[in-house]
Amino acid sequence: MEWAWQLALVALATACAAPCHAKNKEFPSDTLINNVVTDPRSGRLYVGAVNRLYQLSADLQVESRTETGPKRDNKQCTPPVTDACEEAVDTDNHNKLLLVQEATDVLVVCGSVFRGICSLRNLSAAEQLLYFSDSKGEKSYVATAEEGVSVVGVTSYFTKETKNFTVFLVGKGYGSHDSTKLISTRILQDYGDWVVFDSIIEASAVQANPFVLRYLHDFRFAFKDGGFVYFLFSRTLGVQDTKNFTFVSRMCEDDQGYYSYTELQLNCMDNLTFTPSPAQAAYVATPGEVLARNMTESGRYGSVSASDKVLFVTFTSDEDPSRQPCVGVVLSNNMAINNRCGAEYLPSPLASKAEFALTAEPLLAREGHMTAVAVAVENGHAVAFLGTANGEVEADAGFSSSSSGLSAVLVKAVNKNLLFDPRLQHLYVTTEKKVRLLVPVQACHLKTDCESCVSMKDPYCGWCVLEGKCTKKTECRRGGEEKIWLWSPNQQCVQIESFQPPNLSCKETRQVRESDAGDANQHVNHPDRLVCHTHTHTHTHTHVHQVCESKTLLKMLISFNLFLFLFYPPVVLYNCSVGREDCSLCQHADAAYRCVWCSATRRCVYRERCPGPEAAQCPPPQITDIVPRFGPPNGQISVTIKGSNMGIKREDVKKITVAGVECVHQADRYSVSTSVVCEIGPASRMDVPMRGAVEVELEGGRKGTSQVIFTYRDPKPLAVVPSRGPAGGGTLITVQGENLDTGTRDDVSVAVGGVPCEIVAFGEQITCRTGRFRGTKVPSELLPVTVLYGKNTTKEVGAAFQYLEDPKVTNFLPKDSFLCGGRRIMVVGSGFDLTQRASLKVVPLANEFSHSASPVEVRDHGSTPAPPNPPIPPTPPPPPSTGQSRSLSSSLFQGRGFAKAMTAKEAQAFVGDASCPVNILQVTVLILDAPQSQPGSRRQRRDTADNMLELVVKFGHGEWTVDSVSYARKDDIPLATIIPSVIIPMLLFIAVSVYCYRRKSQQAEREYGKVKNQLANLEESVRDRCKKEFTDLMIEMEDHTSELSEARIPFLDYKTYTDRNFFLPSKDGANDAMITGKIQIPEARKAIVAQALNQFSNLLNSKTFLINFIRTLESRPDFNARSRGYFASLLTVALHGKLEYYTDIMRTLLLELMDEHVQNKNPKLMLRRSETVVERMLCNWMSICIYQFLRDTAGEPLYKLFRALKHQVEKGPVDAMLKKAKYTLNDTGLLGDDVEYSVLTLQVLVHGEGPDVTPVKVLNCDTITQVKEKIIDQVYRNLPYSQRPVVESVALEWRPGSTGQILSDMDLTSQQEGRWKRLNTLAHYNVRDNATLVLSRVLHTRSFHQHQDSYEEKNALLEEDNTYHLVRPADEMDYGKSKRGSMKDKAMTKAITEIYLTRLLSVKGTLQQFVDDFFRSVLCSSTVVPPAVKYFFDFLDEQAERHDNVDEETLHIWKTNSLPLRFWVTILRNPHYVFDVHVTEVVDASLHVISQTFMDACTKTEHKLSRESPSNKLLYAREISTYKKMVDDYYKGIRQMVPVSDQDMNTHLAEVSRQHTDKLNTQLALHQLYQYASKYYDVIIQSLDEDPAAQNKQLTLRLQQIAAALENKVTDL
Repeated sequence: MEWAWQLALVALATACAAPCHAKNKEFPSDTLINNVVTDPRSGRLYVGAVNRLYQLSADLQVESRTETGPKRDNKQCTPPVTDACEEAVDTDNHNKLLLVQEATDVLVVCGSVFRGICSLRNLSAAEQLLYFSDSKGEKSYVATAEEGVSVVGVTSYFTKETKNFTVFLVGKGYGSHDSTKLISTRILQDYGDWVVFDSIIEASAVQANPFVLRYLHDFRFAFKDGGFVYFLFSRTLGVQDTKNFTFVSRMCEDDQGYYSYTELQLNCMDNLTFTPSPAQAAYVATPGEVLARNMTESGRYGSVSASDKVLFVTFTSDEDPSRQPCVGVVLSNNMAINNRCGAEYLPSPLASKAEFALTAEPLLAREGHMTAVAVAVENGHAVAFLGTANGEVEADAGFSSSSSGLSAVLVKAVNKNLLFDPRLQHLYVTTEKKVRLLVPVQACHLKTDCESCVSMKDPYCGWCVLEGKCTKKTECRRGGEEKIWLWSPNQQCVQIESFQPPNLSCKETRQVRESDAGDANQHVNHPDRLVCHTHTHTHTHTHVHQVCESKTLLKMLISFNLFLFLFYPPVVLYNCSVGREDCSLCQHADAAYRCVWCSATRRCVYRERCPGPEAAQCPPPQITDIVPRFGPPNGQISVTIKGSNMGIKREDVKKITVAGVECVHQADRYSVSTSVVCEIGPASRMDVPMRGAVEVELEGGRKGTSQVIFTYRDPKPLAVVPSRGPAGGGTLITVQGENLDTGTRDDVSVAVGGVPCEIVAFGEQITCRTGRFRGTKVPSELLPVTVLYGKNTTKEVGAAFQYLEDPKVTNFLPKDSFLCGGRRIMVVGSGFDLTQRASLKVVPLANEFSHSASPVEVRDHGSTPAPPNPPIPPTPPPPPSTGQSRSLSSSLFQGRGFAKAMTAKEAQAFVGDASCPVNILQVTVLILDAPQSQPGSRRQRRDTADNMLELVVKFGHGEWTVDSVSYARKDDIPLATIIPSVIIPMLLFIAVSVYCYRRKSQQAEREYGKVKNQLANLEESVRDRCKKEFTDLMIEMEDHTSELSEARIPFLDYKTYTDRNFFLPSKDGANDAMITGKIQIPEARKAIVAQALNQFSNLLNSKTFLINFIRTLESRPDFNARSRGYFASLLTVALHGKLEYYTDIMRTLLLELMDEHVQNKNPKLMLRRSETVVERMLCNWMSICIYQFLRDTAGEPLYKLFRALKHQVEKGPVDAMLKKAKYTLNDTGLLGDDVEYSVLTLQVLVHGEGPDVTPVKVLNCDTITQVKEKIIDQVYRNLPYSQRPVVESVALEWRPGSTGQILSDMDLTSQQEGRWKRLNTLAHYNVRDNATLVLSRVLHTRSFHQHQDSYEEKNALLEEDNTYHLVRPADEMDYGKSKRGSMKDKAMTKAITEIYLTRLLSVKGTLQQFVDDFFRSVLCSSTVVPPAVKYFFDFLDEQAERHDNVDEETLHIWKTNSLPLRFWVTILRNPHYVFDVHVTEVVDASLHVISQTFMDACTKTEHKLSRESPSNKLLYAREISTYKKMVDDYYKGIRQMVPVSDQDMNTHLAEVSRQHTDKLNTQLALHQLYQYASKYYDVIIQSLDEDPAAQNKQLTLRLQQIAAALENKVTDL
């Protein structure tokens, strides 16, 4: 259906002429403008230009300007660009993307330098950089370095692990040095492995490769609506076809893999013909009622409502640039595929066909190149503002007989930015170097008559009949009523042909009556005459503008309806003089009160009471004061002029000058007669201060001049104190300088680095309170402090303030006090010097005392933050008094609770009124020095004859009278008596001291002898204990040894063995896809995927491709060591069917690795770590080739060693919480206390499995969980661990009598010590020897993988409740006691702890035989050596001979790194890689010691041991030399063996492949391998294209075919 559009044209720009242009504001940019965005909340504009970033206010005032370039850069250089990049030059930074992120108040800014890296800036202060990093690598390249490649973006969200993340989606074309992602999701914060701007979704559907050469994408627009994200772009269809087609794509906002990505071609059909046209610009808006109705009637778009979203697009033809472009319309919900978000749907994203294209008819066609579009809805009509490269500013409105409702405004020389303000009242137009503000979007006021207003056909403008002017509908009174606001040409304008009477006297008041029979209530366009009534007391809606004493024709504006209201004025009593002190106030009174200014009395009185004539005109104004008296030279601040007789109404004020400068009257702030407010302009001279009076001129030429002088002066802030403060804000800073009290407090604002600072004091100095720092970098850089006076006077103190980290409290001392308080608390932490005021509050804990205690709050101006609640012990009661006096010589006093919460330095003691120093303060003892002379009494006592003085002890705010003391009277003693009495005791003391010293020396020698004997006896007892425990262990292990036939050793099957060796160390662990075998492939594509994977397997069997594949991946910086190891394991599984080919690839890569290390002169480092693909391949190759050797030879001694170690550990107590044991080889896991325990033999009956009873040995100190584990080990000892019930799935019941009791680790009977709870043990339940327990299953069970760490999970929960098992960790009280303990106690504690190290010798001696057996089975060349070991060692020997600088030590290191350290140490540390067993933490710690010993034995380095060496090293120090000789003999023996030929080795490998390949999931491995090929597709293709051998074999073509099948891509094949 064709729409008939009649386009009328009104030249808006030329019609506006000077008045319109005078109001238009503009912002000029120094450089070319690239992007402009608005903040919908604040109305600010952000302009991204070449090398510039501007922040503008809504009226285009510059708020900040930031230099973003040029930067030293080159497209060939990888950021960060350093001096190493010789090609780097100063490069312009083109702004590629600007995004306003309202949720986090940040502005995303992306430029063209540094490969398109973005930055985050403060939305309120764009000059403040919040985040930028050029060292994150390729994952942070967001935009493009190419100037001609377009970039679009839209903000969104992303959910992961129930967390919401703020992200933005970016669509961009492909540049030669860009990331290959056409569409990417970028995160705005660090999380886990993600960094800021990281691409968090990997999806091949939106990758540019391999479509770089074929598809030239040009993204134009991005938006989101209804939970979907849309992108509008154009591209070519191939290399030969260079025509540009437009596409629109859609996907769900929170799509985790772009599965919902869909795209369709968008065609603009002109007269049912289609010509390929690229989109130029787009806009999303509602269509309005009229356009929606016409779209519905066309039948092309379905049902369209006025609230639907419509996409408006401008097109331009490639073939004929002069061809008229069209504005296409497509509904956002009319995509061809309407799938729901969250569904797994993977369409063909790049295979859109023309027959499925969306089509739209042109709503408007005009000549010229349309560069921008913006759409608004006014009065039900859609108005499109179109930016053109060449054209005039025009307003086009289209009409049909039914008012189709489309309008367009053409704006000249506009780039892609055309924006509305948030209220849709103004339009921002961006040209190459300017941003203009069109005020307003309409120009209705320029039309003065109805015909010209209606003929404009502007939806914004119509004729308001009531007001007789051209206005917007919202500005017309009663405009919503019919016939009141005329817009359509079909509506008739009102014409007045005549009115009677033709004239009327100005002072005449009389009644005018209708002379026509027409009804006054009829609409004005029905009768041809309308006459209205007026009389003296009638108020009507008719307005008559009378022109007296003139012959000008009287003009009348007539309303539609006439209403008459009869008015009878009430009687009012009114005093004219009240509140009317001057003439102006008097004349402002209501005329009904007849108040006049009487010149004779100079008062406001009732007219009849004035004895003389009334004043015809009020006196000139008088000015009494002006506020403020100082202003900045730039002006733009408000000045309040106070006085009298300053007019009756605001219009009376005609002119105001301040110091000779015109001041703009602010009419809205006018106060009758008493106050006038104006805004001063800039001073005429800026170099010197200007002074002058204020002059106000009123209606009639009356002027008033002030006696008060106003001065223009320049404020100069010079310094800011303090210069630092916490990031949380609240710091009071003082701005110091000259003339700071310019203006008033309301005119001044302060900001610190863009953060507002609340002014609290204004004067010669300005004091303000800082706000919270919004940046992410703390401490911040030195930020400027900006003081803004008025609107345009900005003063700045550069680098004046720095935000530092908020203060932190780490500790406080002391932690207790008496209830009376008064104790000084010291708080320890950091950042206290930043605080200006702090408070400290001490609050008692709940139920701390039997009586109520109120909190104590102390406020101080020092740096004392609030500590946590300390425990407060009760107040010490006073000691019992005997009632007897104490003499002066007695200075020791006994009592209770002295030292509970006080120290000797804090305590105060008084004897009488004299203070006594306290020397020693203990819990029950107080020792002090009394005054030498008798002091006075503290209290006035009547009876002082007995010289009794009170001894008062003061703790904080509390005082206690402890006792009373008396002073003996002094008697004069002769000097001859004093000297002998002093010397004789001194000589006796010296003699006794010498005797005691000699006696102590002899005693020390005897003690030393006793210690030597004790050490000898201890050594002998350790030797006997080792022998006894070894004998016991051998006897107890005989039962196990008899069961260790091949069928009883729980070997893992081959697949589980390889899975755990290859993939268990990966990032996902047991949840790895290769272990679980789970991968999601749509059922319909499984056959295609299987076929493509077979082709990919064939491609991997090409040595040229595989070597090229591996080299390409290893050259990528983001292909890290973990990825290399995982890739090598996948490759091992994929090529397991051809192990001989796998071995050949490994040899080739090893030769390259050797040459690299030898040339770099560091051959000893080869094979040291698994940092390359080939090193991990070698580890996997050894695991495959030694599997049979493990089952036949080495597995049995390894399993015996594991069982013996586990048995020995479980013989003694094991702390379930600390994971420490009495019997262990690891000193860090040694239980450092003597725990009393006894061995119990339990009779266990398994419920539901017959009456047989199984005896189980346990310890009475074992927890219930430990008892369950030992019972399960014994009862199900013939089953592998994975087939046994888990601990959580069984319950243990003890039946001591007729009733049973369920045993558990924690229950209501658990023992509690303070805040510590102890796990229940058998001793807790008083279970005796030979007790009968029942083991039964519970309903809920857990899987094997969940069971692996079930006990550890439960312990984590228990730890939150402060639980312990055998040894309670030292708490705060213990810590406090240890600090007060003597050095002797600490030394004894340390010595006692190290005595327990002898247990390590005991365990080592017990297990020595098992360790030796395992070492001999692995390092014995005289028995069986796997052929792979001989083959590989010979290969290393050959390569060592080939290189001159490889000596015997280097060769020894190569062999050690390739076999013992790469395989045997891993197996020794992880027995569960070979057996179906569970390794506990305690056993694992001991295995670590044995494996470390094995590693030390394989090295050539001699370890020098000393007393400071670790105990684990000293433990096997004597055996290391023996083990080293075993390793040397092993290597020599292998060298002397008969060589293994390539043919024999290939035969052996083929047999291994034949036996086990069908057990592995090779298809899954191939699928996982292809993910790497897809991720690095473009570089792999490029590498293959550069390889002549790959070109001959057409490897590129084969890989493209596989990509097309696996990813459902359309290629150029």
